[in-house]
Amino acid sequence: IFNMVLFTTKFVQRASLFVSFGGLVTTFITTFLPLWKTMNSDLNEMENWYEGLWHMCIYTEEVGIHCKAFESFLALPLDTLASRILMCISIATGFLGVAAAFFGLQGVEIGAGRKRMKRTLLILGGVFIVVSGITTLAPVSLMAYIMVVKFWDENLPDVMPRWEYGEAMFSAWFAGLLLVVGGAFLFVAVCMGDHEAKLQSKILARNQEQRPKTQHYRKTEII
Repeated sequence: IFNMVLFTTKFVQRASLFVSFGGLVTTFITTFLPLWKTMNSDLNEMENWYEGLWHMCIYTEEVGIHCKAFESFLALPLDTLASRILMCISIATGFLGVAAAFFGLQGVEIGAGRKRMKRTLLILGGVFIVVSGITTLAPVSLMAYIMVVKFWDENLPDVMPRWEYGEAMFSAWFAGLLLVVGGAFLFVAVCMGDHEAKLQSKILARNQEQRPKTQHYRKTEII
């Protein structure tokens, strides 16, 4: 009984939207963090280098942290350029998906009584949110692969420092996973709504079939 009360269509819709919104906010913050890559040299342990999609930073104990934005868009490495474009697409599609899913929720007054339109909005929101999750997972996985290849490159001398994973990469993986899960459960909510609508139509059909019989029975009983 507890599971039947908890996992209703309304609950699944709102839980999916909440998870998707959390993934969207995390994706937005991660996109502008300068912590995608980190590097510290054995020759100078007092310096730490950080690189994001928009700027590079250096941290020293004397000066603190100092950041500088990339000067030219066309001079960016291909992996950074592709990641920047994909993350912007992820934010745009995620925003559209969350907005569409919100207006498709049960109980939202806009479009109330238009079940078909709400169903379409939920499906559209789910598609946009899943696309947003994929376009978040793709660039971070690409950069991770390139970093691993360069880290184990035998042609580079051992003394030369190498980029390693930054905290933003892990938050990007987490955000992409939230978006994919949230969008997928919106489809589950649509299927649950379709199942409930079929059950309600069957119950109404049975009631309509039983009404004439009960009325005839009452009349004969009164006579």
